[in-house]
Amino acid sequence: MTSLVLTLVAPRAATTLDTATISLARDIVRANGETVILSPGEAVDIPCPSTARDMLPQLHTALGGNVDAVITAAQDRRKKLLVSDMDSTIVANETLDDLASLAGIGDKVAAITTRSMNGELDFATSLRERVALLKGLPVSLLEKAWQDVRLNPGAVELVRTMRAHGAYTALVSGGFTFFTSRVAALCGFEENHANTLLTDESGHLTGAPGLPILGAQTKLDLLHKLTSHHALANTATLAIGDGANDLPMLGAAGLGIAYFAKPVVRQAIAAQINHTSLRTALFMQGYPASAFVSA
Repeated sequence: MTSLVLTLVAPRAATTLDTATISLARDIVRANGETVILSPGEAVDIPCPSTARDMLPQLHTALGGNVDAVITAAQDRRKKLLVSDMDSTIVANETLDDLASLAGIGDKVAAITTRSMNGELDFATSLRERVALLKGLPVSLLEKAWQDVRLNPGAVELVRTMRAHGAYTALVSGGFTFFTSRVAALCGFEENHANTLLTDESGHLTGAPGLPILGAQTKLDLLHKLTSHHALANTATLAIGDGANDLPMLGAAGLGIAYFAKPVVRQAIAAQINHTSLRTALFMQGYPASAFVSA
């Protein structure tokens, strides 16, 4: 029985996933089954032996720079739990950075965010430092920041397709509930978790986050809690994120996906989306595009 599957995904607008490219990939991983077309010109599954993982470096070199190639187990591909990060994953934004930019302190806050997401600064410390810089800002600025939030391509399809096929979905973020609650509603996540911003009686930010601060451990704990609550095997779980505070969650999930991730995350997580969209997280589970749900 085939133990592994190689999934190749190209950007939808590209024409790189042609017959020659697929044939090249099949040769490199020593395919031992028929190619399955998940989306013509966009995504395919190629059955391969257990030795295929050793061929990934050669495969990436041969494919060039705009095809995502991921090898996963052939069994239990369709996951029953999705736990996802929000900033720079489900949405294109770093919402705290956007808020700071509107307040005229974007560079200061973004520098701290970068250090934190690269694992150079403890997340709780970085959050306190960034929120302190927001002291005195009117709460109305949050609404203004929300107007600029944009979903990443495939976000709605990922959540709604998994839900339509029986999965439970949760959004978890080191950002703030003001944003996660709205993003969750847009995408269809069944629950969301994030930090809170404390305000004073005049409707201004106090410069402090609510406690306890939600960080890497909280994300990991939520994954474990939901896995247990829904009586799932670990192999039935999927987590996706981009930053250092997502690493424990990504490493613990049955399938952890690094989405346009920071270097520290790419070094640790094998399944990566670096060239395509969140649709790829569905292709990695063996879903054909014809099964995708977007409304």
